[in-house]
Parts: sequence; structure tokens; C-alpha cells
Amino acid sequence: MAQWTSAVGPAQLARLLSSQQDRPAGPGTRRPPAYRALADGIRLLVLEGRVPVAARLPAERELALALSVSRTTVAAAYEALRAEGFLESRRGAGSWTAVPAGNPLPARGLEPLPPEALGSMIDLGCAALPAPEPWLTRAVQGALEELPPYAHTHGDYPAGLPALRAMIADRYTARGIPTMPEQIMVTTGAMGAIDAICHLFAGRGERIAVESPSYANILQLMREAGARLVPVAMAEGLTGWDMDRWRQVLRDAAPRIAYVVADFHNPTGALADDDQRRAMVDAARSAGTVLVADETMTELWLDPDVAMPRPVCAFDPAGATVVTVGSASKAFWAGMRIGWVRAAPDVIRSLVAARAYADLGTPVLEQLAVNWLFSTGGWEQAVELRRVQAQENREALVTAVRRELPGWEFEVPQGGLTLWVRTGGLSGSRLAEAGERVGVRVPSGPRFGVDGAFEGYVRLPFTVGGAVAEEAAVRLAAAARLVESGGAGGGEAPRTFVA
Repeated sequence: MAQWTSAVGPAQLARLLSSQQDRPAGPGTRRPPAYRALADGIRLLVLEGRVPVAARLPAERELALALSVSRTTVAAAYEALRAEGFLESRRGAGSWTAVPAGNPLPARGLEPLPPEALGSMIDLGCAALPAPEPWLTRAVQGALEELPPYAHTHGDYPAGLPALRAMIADRYTARGIPTMPEQIMVTTGAMGAIDAICHLFAGRGERIAVESPSYANILQLMREAGARLVPVAMAEGLTGWDMDRWRQVLRDAAPRIAYVVADFHNPTGALADDDQRRAMVDAARSAGTVLVADETMTELWLDPDVAMPRPVCAFDPAGATVVTVGSASKAFWAGMRIGWVRAAPDVIRSLVAARAYADLGTPVLEQLAVNWLFSTGGWEQAVELRRVQAQENREALVTAVRRELPGWEFEVPQGGLTLWVRTGGLSGSRLAEAGERVGVRVPSGPRFGVDGAFEGYVRLPFTVGGAVAEEAAVRLAAAARLVESGGAGGGEAPRTFVA
């Protein structure tokens, strides 16, 4: 019986391999043999999770034709991968990807670094900050005081606690968007919200239009749900959406859903203006597309002169086109797994009904904690603390990267938690691999794209500051030197860093 669970076609594998950009070899630099370069490329795709473990690879002859190389080159590459533990084969069943014994399975998204690794590894993979104390402790204490009446119930509230739904509705109304509690469903984080929306509106095989680049974990969630992702390139720099491209995609592809992050986009940090938001809603309405607006970054403006545009849903007064997702995870703390959906009442009823077959509801204590923050003014004070922290981290990281890596290019966003960096022609995937060896964890650009895009980028979050940011830039520079030199294997040993 074959031990592979999926397959990668020759054309698909060729596209993924061709996306791995390398800096031209300098004087005296020896290029690896063709088979070695091919083996390294496939190994890197497996380590990044862009080719799954237990995925059947193309036959040698098929891949050789797709890559325009000899079959001998492919055979030698496959043999090298088998010797290293990254490929297994069986006569009659083909060859499939693997990982050597003792290696962790590669993650398909941006999972947090295990706490036990934090002593030797600087984590730039997760765009999340520590909790803004003392507000987390106060919120939990306040929630415990409010808990007794709820403890006498079954504890399942598929739509969310009525008090929190009303509070979230009032906050939208205060922003100029009249909202009833019946238009709110509380979820387990923004990921839970978008997962529910995808299952309701987009069945397996349905098209979903996404910004390119977009948030890696959401892209993977949609892939796992069986969606067909349709990428729409962002406008240059921090200028937001390219509306000509969006109109064309929505008109021609007619996607069931379009997922957008209008407020300090993840990963680029772009902020869409009022005109772009109005045009996007009009285009989605004309195409019959549900526009999912992710607002998880909306309160994280970092510059005092930022004029925030109106919410995307403000341009959909009938409420038939836009579904809004919010969350406490970025503005407050990632460990506070509270998100919400704002939509038309009939959409909320459908989402709530479907929840009976999913997670039944969101933890009561965490809902009470967020409700305490909203009702006491603690939320505003905690978010202001978060803005100051992120702003200081942003300045430290920008200064350090410009000093240590002057050839890298980026624009500094006015808010959000991420910096989208062009790496001067180096492969982001190879930088991520080299970074693991020198003690800095950084996500490569292709994680934020569809089918191999953005190989020449990495995402750097504003999660470290001061001396840690400086050391992170030093380690990134060391990783860049490894990639430039074609270094492989052990590299430099990670150094323990104490903040």
C-alpha cells in the first residue's frame, strides 16, 4: 500500500522550484551541481511546508521534462534526498516526501515558537506581543466577579454572551455604523470567525479572491477548506488596493468570497483609503461576491497623524455585501481568543446554526473578560499601551535592519505590526532556513503568497525592541551571508540572548 496522501504534479513542482531566487554567484563562488541544487530546492519546499510531507513527487521522466533537465539529474537528486531522509520510495508506488527521524514536521502556517526555545532563538515568526499588563489580570479578575450567574447555566452560548454582543454592537454604532446585537456573533478568535464564514459561503472547490500577499494562516485555512484561491496583486508600496485588478478579478472569476485586510494590511502594513473601500464594496456587490473585511489591526495606528478611514461596512448600508471580522488578539493579546463577526441578521443566524456542528460556543470567562475591558475603559488604556510598545519596537527594528542590511528595501507603515521587506535578491525561503541555524526565526515571503510568489521577501513583525531588535538584525545579516555564500549544513550555532 502506498504511503503518500497527496500528490504534486510536475508543472506545480516546477513553478515552486523556479520561484526560489538566488543571488548571482560572485567571483570565486562555486555553484553546486544541478542535481544538488534540485535536491536542495525540494528539501527546502518540504521544510517550509509548501510541499506537504507524504506528498507523491512526479516520476523522474515527468519532472525532467517539466524542468528541461536530464533524467539523470532528477534521478541523482531523488537519490540524494533519499539518503538524507527527505524522500521514501517503493517500487510500483513511486516516491513521496518525508522528514528525517528526529526532525519536527514543518508547519504550514506561522505557529508560535515553543517557549522552551526562546532562550536561544529570537522569534520573528509570530506577529503578537506579550499581554498589556496590568489590564489582562484586571480583566480576568473582573470576569471572575461576573461569572457566578453564568455558572448556573449550561455555559453554551453559540452566538456569544448577550452582554458582549450588545457591547460590540454599541461600539460599531459609536463608529457611525448602526448595529444591533442580532448582527453580532462572538467567535473563538478571528480564525474561528473566518473558518465559519468560509464553511457557510464557500464550499469545497469554490473560488475565494485574496490579496497578494495576504495573511499566511488565513490562506492555509482556506486551502485546507478546499477553496480555490484567486490572488489579486496589491498596489505598490503602502498605497492599498489596485482597484482595476480587483474589478477585473471580481468580474471575470466571480469568486464566492473576497477576503481583504483594509486596516494596516498583514503583511504589507498598507491602509486602504475611503475611495478604495467604496469602490471595493461596489465591485463586490456588482459581482455577487461576499466581501469579508478583517479588522483585527484597525486600532493599531502608530503615528499620531493617521486619519483612519471609515470601516468597510460603512459603504454597505444595506448590509448585504460586507461581512466584518474583528478580534481582541492583535490589539490586546493573542492569548485572549475572542473574535466576532458583524453581518446581516440572517447571516448571523446561519452562522450560529452551523456552529452546533463545530465548537458550540466561545469560552464564557474570556468573553466576560473582554466585556469588562469594553465596559470599564480598560480596553482603550490597554490598546494605547500596545500602540506605544509597538511604535517603540518598530523604530528599533527599522533602525537595526537599515544598519545591518542596507540593501534590503521596505516602506515603514503607519500602523499594524508588520514590515514587508524585499531582501535584495536573496531567497526568502533560504533566509528562513539559514535563520534557524543562526538563531533567528523569520517567515519567508512565499508563506504569504499563492503558489510560490514573493520568494524575494520576508515579513518582520514589531514584536521585539531595544537590544533584542538589534541582535535580531545582526542574526538576519548572518543568515544573509550564509545564503550569499551558498552555505549549507550546520552554519553558525545560535547564541543564547538575555534581554
